[in-house]
Amino acid sequence: MTTTPLFEIEDLHVSVEGREILRGVNLTVCPGEVHALMGRNGSGKSTLANALMGHPKYAVTRGSVRLSGEDILGWKPDERARRGLFLAFQNPIAIPGVGTGNFLRAAVKAVHGGEAINAVQFRKDLTQRMAALQMDPSFATRALNDGFSGGEKKRAEMLQLAMLKPRLAILDEPDSGLDIDAVRIVSEGINSVHQQDPDMGVLLITHYQRILNYVKPDVVHVMAKGRIVESGGSELVLQLESEGYDPILRRLGIEETEEAVTTNGR
Repeated sequence: MTTTPLFEIEDLHVSVEGREILRGVNLTVCPGEVHALMGRNGSGKSTLANALMGHPKYAVTRGSVRLSGEDILGWKPDERARRGLFLAFQNPIAIPGVGTGNFLRAAVKAVHGGEAINAVQFRKDLTQRMAALQMDPSFATRALNDGFSGGEKKRAEMLQLAMLKPRLAILDEPDSGLDIDAVRIVSEGINSVHQQDPDMGVLLITHYQRILNYVKPDVVHVMAKGRIVESGGSELVLQLESEGYDPILRRLGIEETEEAVTTNGR
């Protein structure tokens, strides 16, 4: 039985300020699959995430990106969000003066077509999601990411994921800068959302094995020099953890340094 892909990237090339960063990325995510994208700093992982969400700095020069068969490259970022794409930022920005709860209510309304939101049900859902992420109820009244610790920012991103319920979640290093307890809590948030919507696809970008001990990937990809050079199952994570990237890159004849891609260090 053939499963219709949820998300397809084909021969994607992306440039930043005239410099080619992605050099032919191919990736297919089927409904319900969790894909882990790994690679050194400078390999192009965050460039891919930003390009998929439509950041204007990232110019697609060739290739296609399809969500349920529809090419998304002509869609503006807000349209991509409404159609079911979600990006959790590696470094979320602070928005002083905008309460987290108010922000989430406005985001849910915007993403779901401006339909009326039952205030009582929204507060109930928000409270439940915050409890699952071990967030104090007062968190909802704090300005979004303003004065938040690194762990609080990542939990806020997972809270947005839980409330927006996307079709495809792109998570850009949700474990970055977190201690092991915070990684576990963020991972449980990802798993909880995925369990509630088993058809949701996940593209999880990370450097390290530790989050993949909690969020089990169906497919693992290695990115180098702006393209995916190796794919496999969970055994590939263990190989990378024990041997690093050098053996794979040497076998493929790829020479890469962390300075290969300088866009935001990614």
